[in-house]
Amino acid sequence: MCGIVGYVGSKSVAQVLLGGLARLEYRGYDSAGIAVIENGELNVVRRVGKLANLVNALEASPAEGVTGIGHTRWATHGRPSEGNAHPHADCSGRIAVVHNGIIENYIELRTELTTTGHVLSSETDTEVIAHLVESYYAGDLVEATSKAVARLEGSYALGVLHRDHPGEIVAARKDSPLIVGKGEGENIVASDIPAVLEYTREVIPLHDGQIALVSADAVRIFDEDGSEVAESETEIMHVEWDLEAAEKGGYEDFMLKEIYEQPKAIRETLRGRFVDGQVQLSELVMSEEEALALSRVFIIACGTSYHAGIVAKTLIEQWARMPVEVQVSSEFRYSDPIIDDETLVVAITQSGETADTLAGVREARERGAKVIAITNVVGSRVTREADGVLYTHAGPEIGVAATKTFTAQIAALTVLALKLAQVKGTLDDERTRYLWDEICVIPAAIETIFAEAPAIERCADEYYNSASMLFIGRGMGVPVAMEGALKLKEISYIHAEAYPAGEMKHGPIALITEESPVVAVTIQGHTYEKVVSNIQEVRARGAQVIAIATAGDADIKPHAEHVLPIPATPESLSAIPASVPLQLLAYYIAKKRDCNVDQPRNLAKSVTVE
Repeated sequence: MCGIVGYVGSKSVAQVLLGGLARLEYRGYDSAGIAVIENGELNVVRRVGKLANLVNALEASPAEGVTGIGHTRWATHGRPSEGNAHPHADCSGRIAVVHNGIIENYIELRTELTTTGHVLSSETDTEVIAHLVESYYAGDLVEATSKAVARLEGSYALGVLHRDHPGEIVAARKDSPLIVGKGEGENIVASDIPAVLEYTREVIPLHDGQIALVSADAVRIFDEDGSEVAESETEIMHVEWDLEAAEKGGYEDFMLKEIYEQPKAIRETLRGRFVDGQVQLSELVMSEEEALALSRVFIIACGTSYHAGIVAKTLIEQWARMPVEVQVSSEFRYSDPIIDDETLVVAITQSGETADTLAGVREARERGAKVIAITNVVGSRVTREADGVLYTHAGPEIGVAATKTFTAQIAALTVLALKLAQVKGTLDDERTRYLWDEICVIPAAIETIFAEAPAIERCADEYYNSASMLFIGRGMGVPVAMEGALKLKEISYIHAEAYPAGEMKHGPIALITEESPVVAVTIQGHTYEKVVSNIQEVRARGAQVIAIATAGDADIKPHAEHVLPIPATPESLSAIPASVPLQLLAYYIAKKRDCNVDQPRNLAKSVTVE
């Protein structure tokens, strides 16, 4: 949530900040602002709405300087307004703060500050931080920031600016991502990597409790106790992908680009994972004996990652014959889960910073479980809190609605399921080799689906004005339907629900009308005839049907107005190819409704607050 950029160097800071914020606008976009040290004064410019409104304001009245901080906001406390936009200043107008996170004790702090004479003008929790820094400031900005954050309960990533420190930014983090990009004669603070790539690919991920003093020529990092971290002990991460990978590359939208990047993302995630008939998964961080002793698996995730977890449940149970429970991360730690040292907990988080999933990781480790994380972001917080990490190699995903990271997660989880089956001895070598060969042709299968894009767009032409849509499936088709419904409502704002097709008669069929299309995942497999029967039930009540079906399936055509084919794939591996037409369908419907597919309303890419 929210995007932070800070810059110290020799370039025009306003242009650097605006460029960085444009690359982080997927993190928050209900307001934006910058603070620049200009001629010894603090110049704060804020605007409600899209970043373009801030750009227009700065074109009309430029902010000159070489040190500044910027922010795009996703509202948590206080409605979207110019007064609630960041940066927030103190009473004196000398200090400015940008913040990502939630300060849980801000009401208590606000009362204390107003009692002692501070005047706060916004509805936000962030403003109290600026006034706390002011109250502790005695010439040392790092010390004042350290004392201020010691009073905070909750999560934060901070950029702090003081007009009397014109060549410095102080940054701090706890439970929210923050990095420092190290350049030549310039350094950049940001909440995500795309904001720094134009200037450097060398990145320092700040750890919880750390405070950084950032100048043009140096980055000094201090631990929570105030001791300075030696430069030799500072973790510097080299980012493998470049700015071009984070740009649209000729596509109209990031989402469409990322849909078409899925074959590459899956190939990269699978690369090097199968050698001499053995699945390579050193990330399990346990011996074969310890892995063999595992009695069950618990998967925690949110949103799209949760749907990937449901796919993994089927694979692990079928192949490794281990019981698997999948739970939404936000419910996990409040449910008193039954886990122990024979439990493997798999935490799935695209960003590696999802607050609820991180809390679940801590809960699982406290109860003695081994935890492996599935994430797309090297150096993210989950990589430091889990016992092991299995990376997806999807590259940057800018579109808020997950596409390539979802299918890459399924690919990684498929590798995990195969490895557990090999350890348990529940799949023989011949079957394992067969499944691996079938997994490896899925990227090519997706590429054939792209040839169906015109037909999918024609289908969208007929249904983009629908008020509601129902998604159904059985077996592996259930999580595919769930993800398809989520994609549609995320980016088109059409009400959509997903159900196991066998549940239709237990309530959902009451919603069926001629105006409510039904999307049915109808892949060839052991429940195929059952799904066809369920399709006949909805058609008998006037619904039109869009079927996701195996290419060459002539039997489904009489039962659907539209058939979107996917290449023949083993049923257990069908989730990835079956999801791609639904991504494209949601995309085209949203575009025809003039929706911003990259920045859906009320949503942000990374949910870093509870």
